[in-house]
Amino acid sequence: MLSELSDAEVTQRIAAGQRDAEAEMCRRMAPRIRLYGLRHLRSAAAADDLVQQVLLKTIEALRAGRLRDSDKLAPFVLGTCRMTVLDLRRSVRRQEQLLDTFGAVLVPEPPPAPRLDGSQLARCVQSLGERERSVVVMTFYDEQTAAEAAAFLGLSEGNVRVIRHRALHQLRECMGATA
Repeated sequence: MLSELSDAEVTQRIAAGQRDAEAEMCRRMAPRIRLYGLRHLRSAAAADDLVQQVLLKTIEALRAGRLRDSDKLAPFVLGTCRMTVLDLRRSVRRQEQLLDTFGAVLVPEPPPAPRLDGSQLARCVQSLGERERSVVVMTFYDEQTAAEAAAFLGLSEGNVRVIRHRALHQLRECMGATA
């Protein structure tokens, strides 16, 4: 039974290529790595990511025989945790510095919204036919759906949509918009 083996024996079996020994090492070390991640990263998701990264690095190192003293599996995993967290923090700092330096170039200011001339809009709405004006006012000012406007005006829902579409086109032309 692998759970009865020492860390040194599990390490030696991993170096020999036994996959079940890798699973046993993961079972033993994952809770410790997660606790380290929760303590130092303060996020459950980040701690879970740390578990995966550290276990992968540990398995690669054990397969390659890079652990000098097979009795030192736990300190090796802890050191790997420490180095991985430092790398993550360094990466975040670099990203913040780059964003501070080049953020204005990468994320330009949005263009200012065009000013709406209310009196011009009122003149344009008044220039619409009575039916078009009613549909526009009901759907935009009263916030009625096409079905509600259709029931009130005695039109079909599709007809209300067509009238609204054409009325908006006339309003855009009257306001001088190019859309």
